Formats: sequence, C-alpha cells, structure tokens
Amino acid sequence: MNRVEISSAESLEPLPWMHKLEAFALLILEKLKKNNWDISILLCDDETIRQLNAEYRNKNEPTDVLSFDLGETVEEDGEKRYLAGDIVISLQTLYENAHYFSVEPDEEFRRLVIHGILHLSGMDHQTNDASEPMLQFQELLLEQTKEEHILL
Repeated sequence: MNRVEISSAESLEPLPWMHKLEAFALLILEKLKKNNWDISILLCDDETIRQLNAEYRNKNEPTDVLSFDLGETVEEDGEKRYLAGDIVISLQTLYENAHYFSVEPDEEFRRLVIHGILHLSGMDHQTNDASEPMLQFQELLLEQTKEEHILL
C-alpha cells in the first residue's frame, strides 16, 4: 500500500481538493507498479520554490516542480517501505504555465504530479524538449489518466 502526504506552505490555506490530489498521486504510483512507497507533496508559492531552487539547484528563480529523492528503505511493522522523497509544486507557476500553454490548470497540475513522481522513480531528462523519453512517458500517463481530475 502506497502513502502520499499532502501539505501546503504556510502562505497557503488548506485546499478542499487535497484528497483528490492524494488519490491522483496514488493512481500514478499504481500505474508505475510501485508498492509500499511513501511520498510527500508540498504545495507552495513562487517565493518558497525559488528559495528551494536557489539552495538546491543554484537557480535563483521560481520553477513549477522540484523533486527531492530520498530513496531509503525502512522497516515498519514488519513491512519494508520505500521512502521515495518529496515533490514541491508552485501553484503560482502552475497557473502561469497553464495560461502560457493554453491548457486547463487541472491538466497542468496532473502533469506536474506525474513529472515529480517520475523523477522520484529514477527517470530524468536533459532538456524540456518533447522528444525526451521521460517527457514522452509523462504525456502518455497524462493521456491515460485524462478522466481523473483534481479540480483546482
């Protein structure tokens, strides 16, 4: 059984659709055939993600999503659990990107969740070119789950 913890930065109010976000992340983990994974998703503003991006990637600018791989296995109640890591999503940049790419915010949100989980799964990309294998797989998963909605 996978577990997803959702939280929001101090600057954001708890959001009523967080349970749908959790369900969507669990669905992606299931599609990737991940078992006993623990991930956390932090929703934040541009300033929070800018600080993290500056500290951990030496890029002093906001971004849409960051993934922090933990990659540890622990034993809990006689069961091995994989602590995959953390995903941080800026809702401000998410909305800006949705507008820029002319997609619904809900679609962009699902794309960022998938993107973060794929990074925690060990996938990576060198550019943002659509021909990158990870980004192609991301879009395939997005298409396969298009009936799911987080409802931003």
